[in-house]
Amino acid sequence: MKTLVIIPSRLSATRLPGKPLLKVNGLSIISHVFKRAERANIGEVVVATEDQEIFDDVKKNGGQAIMTKNSHKTGTDRIYEAFLKFDNSKIDFVMNLQGDEPLMNINDIKKLNNQMIKNNCKLGTLASKILEKELYEDESVVKVTTKDSLTNSNFPEAVDFFRKTSDQDKKIYKHLGIYCYHKETLEKFISYEQSYNEIKHRLEQCRALDNNIKINVALAKSSPIGVDTEEDFLAIKKIMEYKSK
Repeated sequence: MKTLVIIPSRLSATRLPGKPLLKVNGLSIISHVFKRAERANIGEVVVATEDQEIFDDVKKNGGQAIMTKNSHKTGTDRIYEAFLKFDNSKIDFVMNLQGDEPLMNINDIKKLNNQMIKNNCKLGTLASKILEKELYEDESVVKVTTKDSLTNSNFPEAVDFFRKTSDQDKKIYKHLGIYCYHKETLEKFISYEQSYNEIKHRLEQCRALDNNIKINVALAKSSPIGVDTEEDFLAIKKIMEYKSK
């Protein structure tokens, strides 16, 4: 079974414009992400972008990048365009790793890939335990609820994804920005229009559930911060600079 890792990235993020090229320890966020993906060693890694500056930065730092159209509504649309530029007869799974999560745990990336192969699932993702109660009501932290409580070895189905809840059920977890698609599921996903719940909650994964595509969830060991705001960037910068000492 062969996996292709595609990292969608663009400069025009609304909350923190230019974030993929912000530097930590002399290296851009996007280059930290692709180097982490390469270290997971699960397959070929490519950055898909509409911006020449990101393309040049990735190439300069030894990575592979592909230019894509600037009209994509979602990151998944972008990775599908990139996927079509490869010989997909030799690819079984496509992993969508978010370009703004430079602290994603390498073993968690491997775990998701292994679970997809072992269970031959259509679509999989990661979630971590919620340790701070205030996160349940924090709309910037996406939540997922699962059919069974997550363990280190199981891979249960997701029931729903949402941004805010007052419920603190044991089967509600923090969703992490990583997906692994069976290639046929990716093709099917892209063929559907954006769904009502996807638009309402601003969550792509709702499109899968709204069209009866099952999403399996593996428990992640760590719960990395994504870079959405200036505060996030400063927090990640502090962690990464400390780790590099």
